[in-house]
Amino acid sequence: MEKATFAAGCFWGVEAAFRQIKGVQATAAGYSGGSLQNPTYEDVCSDKTGHAEAVQVEYDPAQVSYEELLDVFWNSHDPTTPDRQGPDVGSQYRSVIFYHSPEQQAAATASKERLQKSGKRRRPIVTEIVPAATFWRAEDYHQQYLEKRGLSSCHMR
Repeated sequence: MEKATFAAGCFWGVEAAFRQIKGVQATAAGYSGGSLQNPTYEDVCSDKTGHAEAVQVEYDPAQVSYEELLDVFWNSHDPTTPDRQGPDVGSQYRSVIFYHSPEQQAAATASKERLQKSGKRRRPIVTEIVPAATFWRAEDYHQQYLEKRGLSSCHMR
């Protein structure tokens, strides 16, 4: 098993998107990239901790490649809007790829460059590609939030 961590706005919809992928064994909604130890949802929503709402994905690379996960990431949000996804505004909603290895860093960088050059996005892609930071699991009520409520998506994209 390998780990991948992505931030693409509200983690509810992002987590739901990854849970649909064959080879993804587990997902967790949480917070990454900030300075506060063990942040709560309220802390992160204050926009003062530096954390992004993130999803950590455990996957079997024999069934799904990191590049395929990157495709899900790019297609699950608008990577051209800084600190915003849909009606959600704040640095906690920024677009980030948290890489866990030099191979993930290289794949993420190449993927971002391909997408930018493809012309599919009119504005520059603002997604950060940074080393994986401590991942703080969000409160239980955030885990599989949409699934628990019989919903398939939220306001993504």
